[in-house]
Amino acid sequence: MMSASAQSRLLVKGGKVVNADRSFEADVFIENGVIVQVGKNLSIPGGTKVIDASGKLVMPGGIDTHTHMQLPFMGTQAIDDFYTGTKAAVAGGTTMIIDFVLDQKGVSLLEAYDKWRGWADPKVCCDYSFHVAVTWWSKQVADEMAELVKNRGINSFKMFMAYKDVFMLDDEDLYDVYKKCKEIGALAMMHAENGDVIAHEQKRMLDLGITGPEGHSMCRPEPVEAEATNRAIMIANTVNCPMYIVHVMSKSAANVIVQARKKGNVVFGEPIAASLGTDGSNYHHKCWRHAAGHVMGPPLRPDPTTPGYLMDLLANGDLDCTGTDNCTFNANQKALGKDNFAKIPNGVNGVEDRMSVIWEKGVHSGKMDENRFVEVTSATAAKIFNIYPQKGLIAPGSDADLIIWDPSATRTISAKTHHQAVDFNIFEGMTCHGVNVCTISRGKVVFEEGKFTVSAGDGKFVPRKPYSNYVYNRIKKRQETFDPKKVERDPYTGPVIQLGGANTEQTPDKGRNMHHTSSINVSGQHVNSPMSQKGNVTSTKVLAPPGGRSQIQF
Repeated sequence: MMSASAQSRLLVKGGKVVNADRSFEADVFIENGVIVQVGKNLSIPGGTKVIDASGKLVMPGGIDTHTHMQLPFMGTQAIDDFYTGTKAAVAGGTTMIIDFVLDQKGVSLLEAYDKWRGWADPKVCCDYSFHVAVTWWSKQVADEMAELVKNRGINSFKMFMAYKDVFMLDDEDLYDVYKKCKEIGALAMMHAENGDVIAHEQKRMLDLGITGPEGHSMCRPEPVEAEATNRAIMIANTVNCPMYIVHVMSKSAANVIVQARKKGNVVFGEPIAASLGTDGSNYHHKCWRHAAGHVMGPPLRPDPTTPGYLMDLLANGDLDCTGTDNCTFNANQKALGKDNFAKIPNGVNGVEDRMSVIWEKGVHSGKMDENRFVEVTSATAAKIFNIYPQKGLIAPGSDADLIIWDPSATRTISAKTHHQAVDFNIFEGMTCHGVNVCTISRGKVVFEEGKFTVSAGDGKFVPRKPYSNYVYNRIKKRQETFDPKKVERDPYTGPVIQLGGANTEQTPDKGRNMHHTSSINVSGQHVNSPMSQKGNVTSTKVLAPPGGRSQIQF
């Protein structure tokens, strides 16, 4: 009978180890869930289980930076829970997800965190962590953010510029949230869309009789995403807070990120499997279910060149890492919006297929190499969210989260064969070169040759510390010259005009008679005082220009 210690030992032999920095032929010895040795001719204890990886790639397990398992949303709940969702993840080669604690306005962040932990801990099949959404603002929220960072293992907070009256924060609150993130060493994350414009455009589309899924895309065009992306980055940069833009869906938004990075802003961009693997032409499909199955926010873009464009930026390092925004709803749930696109629950699949889609569209197409693949699917995420080298690396001391990838194998994606609970797949019919054949989580084989050997609750919560070096080293350096410096000068000692007084000094233009005086009141309004002209008295007050007073919001 094999001893318990022998059962916890595993040797992955004969494969090519692929890390973000290099690839090399090596064996990997694992004990008690941790990588112990990487190399050739290793000294291995007897009774160790051996997995033959000859002719295959041995890579760090994927980290999906953006999922929503069993999320209560738009009157229903996502059909893939923390069990089916993470089980599907390990089948596709993902060994860790970062989900979102996302509750209603007014709900305590700590209570919401405890609720989500209660849902996840008994069900997860792989490791996981949380971002926490901030959907309202108060001193209580600020204090709870600090508590989450200090004692609950959270180092990232997500805000929304969209979903008006549900999750959306205004710019003033965003400014305060960013300041708090900076103060506690957390990363600010943003769903960037102009919620006010969307609300008006939704009504306009419905008034025009456009009730189908195409209306969802029409009321949220690219400029709505690009404007909000620019505004989010601008506000964050104003307080020297790092910014992470989730689910980059359009060329326009991606270009905003690229330009901001060129100017030195600390901003990260996250394209997702959906935006890299399909497009918004599906919203015009004659089948309502097919069209509704692609509804997500922000929407997929109708320009068919968008996925390739985003993949180019990802391959070249202009965008950083990848998630899925996996938030799935079955046909009967999507049908809540059969007569009104605004009521279709937003969300698509991706957690099982992300690795294959990125390999197909990135590596197989020749846009990126295998090392960049590891960067965008695990290593960079681990660095940004401060779990590197625990995750995202095959090296002694790192967690034994590995996948064995067969680059010569192919598979065709289909809802009929995927492991998710959802009855639809946005990548239906896509043939992908490159297949995950074995997943090892915490040193245990959890998926091999199409079969699962994993149970609910096998995964663990991964706490993350604040002040990630990958994020905050630049923030700290920028801070040295960031704060404005006052100019030392002699005080002004000349005359000062008296506003609103009867003896305001006037200097009339030569050759003209002045028939009235003019001043600006404290509200910035232009006021004309009455003066006598040939026995007549005229009185004019212009309190606002035609069209209303101009307002500038930051």
